[in-house]
Amino acid sequence: MKFKLRFPVSAIERWAEAFSDPSDSVIEKDIAPAARRQGYLTRDQFLRITEWKTVRSRARCRKNDAEYVKEVTRAALSSKNERFKVQALRLLDGVEWPTASVILHFCDRGRYPILDVRALWSAGLDATPLYGFPLWMEYINFLRGVSADAGVTMRTVDKALWQYSKVNQKG
Repeated sequence: MKFKLRFPVSAIERWAEAFSDPSDSVIEKDIAPAARRQGYLTRDQFLRITEWKTVRSRARCRKNDAEYVKEVTRAALSSKNERFKVQALRLLDGVEWPTASVILHFCDRGRYPILDVRALWSAGLDATPLYGFPLWMEYINFLRGVSADAGVTMRTVDKALWQYSKVNQKG
């Protein structure tokens, strides 16, 4: 897979500033800091963050009981192993690669992008690839480099990728 931004790195902050989704501020300002302090997500926090990503998996996500959510997210957020982090989160009902990436993006102390078809398009992919660990690691490494080159947070990069696609992607 070869990633390449469809816009200059110098435009990241401009695209990110154009992003508007008021529902993500609750996650950024309340849920994410609490999860980092706690070292896990409560069931309510988990349901709010997963619903932000996709309403379609709501029923499946609700199948997870509070203790299971706490234990799985605690294990994922405390691990230093990149593969374990994402795969552990996928043990939760209703959580696949994109939703696991959202949990890591907001709640982990590391810098993780959100795996999203819009963001992937803005990162140079014309078709959505099959998700798997090799793609995930390549995407992480690419966007960590972009974030460092631009001197911005991963959240800023994510907003820019999503907004650029919203404005420019056809179909």
